[in-house]
Amino acid sequence: MRIKGLILQHYRNYDALELAPDPGLNVFEGQNAAGKTNILEAVFLCALGRSHRTPRDSELLKEHEPFGSVRLFLETRGGSRSIRIELYDGERKKVYLDDTLTARTGELMGCLNVVMFSPEDLQLVKDGPAERRRFLDMELSQLKPAYYYNLQQYNSALKNRNLLLKESPVRYDMIELWDEQLSKLGSRIIRDRALFIDELSGIAHSLHAEMSGGKEQLTVTYEPSVPYADEDRLMETLQEQLTDRLERDIFRGYTSVGPHRDDLGLILNGRDVRIYGSQGQQRTTALSLKLSEIELVRKSRGERPVLLLDDVFSELDGDRQARLLEVVSGCQALVTCTHLEEFAEIESLAMQVWHVENGKVSEV
Repeated sequence: MRIKGLILQHYRNYDALELAPDPGLNVFEGQNAAGKTNILEAVFLCALGRSHRTPRDSELLKEHEPFGSVRLFLETRGGSRSIRIELYDGERKKVYLDDTLTARTGELMGCLNVVMFSPEDLQLVKDGPAERRRFLDMELSQLKPAYYYNLQQYNSALKNRNLLLKESPVRYDMIELWDEQLSKLGSRIIRDRALFIDELSGIAHSLHAEMSGGKEQLTVTYEPSVPYADEDRLMETLQEQLTDRLERDIFRGYTSVGPHRDDLGLILNGRDVRIYGSQGQQRTTALSLKLSEIELVRKSRGERPVLLLDDVFSELDGDRQARLLEVVSGCQALVTCTHLEEFAEIESLAMQVWHVENGKVSEV
């Protein structure tokens, strides 16, 4: 899987940009605020239908412009595809797949698989469970579009139940209806996450051992809020938990059980890296998790995803830089940096360098 062309119009700080990335490693170098990350963001937008930096599409438009667009041309194992996203000031964006207007953004899922890593992704390990659930949801949505739709419906049902919990008097009959929906959809989400993490754990373990020179052993486990020793009764178990905690939920005003309360366990050499890991260990753990997606996509799709690395190399020492590049070899990669010296210690590195300055991109 590789991007053949990217065209931006009135996107962020770009009036217009046409780019044909190299099939291998593409390095975008330039000062901060030059527009390097905006290129990666545009690719991410085409993969998941939204920005990784903001939920507001209007912020993607160049200042004072009422319209903007991103067009991406893609070569996959199944043939050529195109994605076009039109952005409007004050209106919903429009998404076109192979020049056909889609009814739902979810139709994009799985068309372009990307793996993105930025310094902010350290929060995957350091922050609370919400960041790790976000990681699960983004990756599963790309691999399994049905998961994306189940998650959307689950979040909608959860929002409605939470609103009912705050009403007075409480409408127990309506809550019971939403409990049925949450149980059905939630059990599907939990099963998909359990299978995903089962695969992810083995790959992340191997990657982390490689990047740490065999000194560290990483174990990734699923920590659902609902016990499901009996998988066949998962839906019934979830509904029972919702019923048992109803009065407590009414008192607190929110739903306290379900996949929206799940977490990932991250154990490094027998200790919880979320709490006791050094910054270097947390950084390598986050990298291991994110890069595991490459192998998962390859196994699922039969081809490697496009890799987006935003200013990551400045955060890694030379040894980890070299190990990272070994892991991602074979992928098309778009990498940003402020100084090419970050790659100086890596010998025999073939790459296409692009200089970015004030919304202009030129080959070096």
